[in-house]
Amino acid sequence: MTGMAQTYDHPGERGAPDPIRLLEVRDGPLSLDEVFKAVGDEAAGGTALFVGTVRNHDGGTDVDRLGYSSHPTAEAELRRVAEAVAADFPVRALAAVHRVGDLAVGDLAVVVAVSCPHRAEAFAACRRLIDDLKTEVPIWKHQTFTDGQEEWVGAGL
Repeated sequence: MTGMAQTYDHPGERGAPDPIRLLEVRDGPLSLDEVFKAVGDEAAGGTALFVGTVRNHDGGTDVDRLGYSSHPTAEAELRRVAEAVAADFPVRALAAVHRVGDLAVGDLAVVVAVSCPHRAEAFAACRRLIDDLKTEVPIWKHQTFTDGQEEWVGAGL
């Protein structure tokens, strides 16, 4: 069967019945270890983790301050996004946390992770999770640049 994809009928090849392990919008520091532990699953052969950090520039301009705020429905929308990802991929476990409040350069702003039976699925599901979170979950970034200019960035703006 060289060159042909094999299919297996093992429960570990399918998504878990309840793969969403951690979803939260919080005002305290985020932990890579917490998110990574949340997506541990013995049937997962691949785990993809994405970490978004506050950088010191945007659009060619130095960033002085940055803050995130969210709509009260943000966690419900995050759940909707996570459920859609879990429905479209064989997700064994999924976690996503986003920070709100004032952040400094280098702080973790968002951490998402997905584990799946295979690496390609884990990469694809993780990318979809972060991309949909950034476009569909009502969390907004307020940047103040060193030149005094300000900018709001986020879902629906």
